[in-house]
Order: sequence, then structure tokens, then C-alpha cells
Amino acid sequence: MHRPLLLIGCGKMGSALLSGWLKRDMLGEGVHIVEPMGATQFAEIAGVKIHKSVNDLPEGLTPEVIVFAVKPQKMEEVAPAYKQFVSPHTLFLSIAAGTTITFFESTLGRNAAIIRAMPNTPAAIGKGITVACPNNKASDQQAALAKLMLEAVGEVTLIYDESLLDPVTAVSGSGPAYVFLMVEALAKAGIVAGLPKTLADQLAVLTVAGAGALAAASKETPAQLRENVTSPAGTTFEALQVLMDDDGLQQLMTRAVAAATRRSKELAG
Repeated sequence: MHRPLLLIGCGKMGSALLSGWLKRDMLGEGVHIVEPMGATQFAEIAGVKIHKSVNDLPEGLTPEVIVFAVKPQKMEEVAPAYKQFVSPHTLFLSIAAGTTITFFESTLGRNAAIIRAMPNTPAAIGKGITVACPNNKASDQQAALAKLMLEAVGEVTLIYDESLLDPVTAVSGSGPAYVFLMVEALAKAGIVAGLPKTLADQLAVLTVAGAGALAAASKETPAQLRENVTSPAGTTFEALQVLMDDDGLQQLMTRAVAAATRRSKELAG
């Protein structure tokens, strides 16, 4: 980057992104953080300047990228103050769920270059997946820069149909919670079956983590991987008969994703 970055909000996701950028030495011109709580964990890092409000930013600041990392319900209050920075050379990158490009265009003006992104919580360990959608004012170079920045915390896919971000939110944005619930359920089932809690927790976490890593690394589909471990009339077969019945996991997951998609649309207004 040739000019400073401006990070608005430094909660869990904002902190994860900033940590990734700092590790990759991507912020050669420094970063200004606007965070009422102070973001003290970054206070001693060279090139990082922390401000309590937009009014404390230095005069003449011309950020290359402004990242909105505040909670969606705060966006109407926060975003208007940054209209002063709109120019063809400044990109606005939002990671706020349910906050649409239309909202930013109406708030910042239709000349603002905007990219709306949906990361997920594994970004905290560099294993996230982010889907990002630019508006028609964001240049190819700005889209490439946003992709590079988001790759600091995992994989990135660019799309050009914003309506897909509602089901994206339901699958990958909310998806880690579904997996964590599955880990909980598997461990509890192990305890009911007679395992000590510590062993049940360990087996559940590492089994899900290992299966996910295998699915990501394998050229085979998840269905093929499932079939590989399922012997006719064996233990896995018996368990899958329960999970794959008419009211089983697929039906529950379909309903869950539909509910999350519906809520994402409601948040977007």
C-alpha cells in the first residue's frame, strides 16, 4: 500500500485482520485505528496510531483503504462521518454482516468505491474464508488489493452478485457455529455412551478438525469420503442410518441455512 490504512473498529474480526496485515508487513505507510475502547493491544506497535473518534484523526489524512469493522447495528451511526474521505483513490471495505452496498452508496455517495465482504471467525487463526463483492466504482486494482488484504486471514473469493452474500452469510459466516454445535453434540453423545468428558471432548474436536482438513486436501468429494469410511452393516453405516433419515441432518441443515439467509435479508432491510 502506498498510503495509510484507516481501520474503523478493532473488535475480534478487526483485530484478526490487523494482526494478519502486520504479520505480512502490508502496512508500510501505517494504520490509523478509530476505536472508542482504545485497541490497547496494538498501542506499542510501530506505525499504528489509535484514535478514540473520527474527530481525532490528523488533518489532511488520505487513506488508501478504509475498513469498516464495526457491528452492523452501529453502522448507521458511524459511517456518515467518513464521507469526507470519498475519492476515486480511496476504497471502502466493509466486513459488517447485512450492511449492503446500497446503504454505503446512499450514505457515502454513489461515487464511493465500495467492497462488501463476509469473513468468518476462523480468520482469527488465518483459516478463514471470505467472500467479497465490489460495487461498480471499485476498480480492478482496488478489488485485487482488497483480495490481497483479506487473504491475510485465509481464502478469498470475489463475486459480482451481491444477492449471493445472504446465503454466503448463512453457509460460511454462520457455518462455524454449526460446526461448533456438532462438536458439542458429538462430545455429549460420547459421554452418554460411556466416555470420560476429557476424552470425549478431545475426540470430538480432533475428529471434526481432521475430517475438515481431509475434505479440504482431498480430490474426492465429501460424499465419496463419507462412503470410503462406511462399511456395509458396520458401525458407521448404522450411525448414518440415523443421521440420514427423513428428519435427519440434511433436513435440519437446510432449515438452519434458510433461517440464517432469511435473517441476513432482514438485516439488510
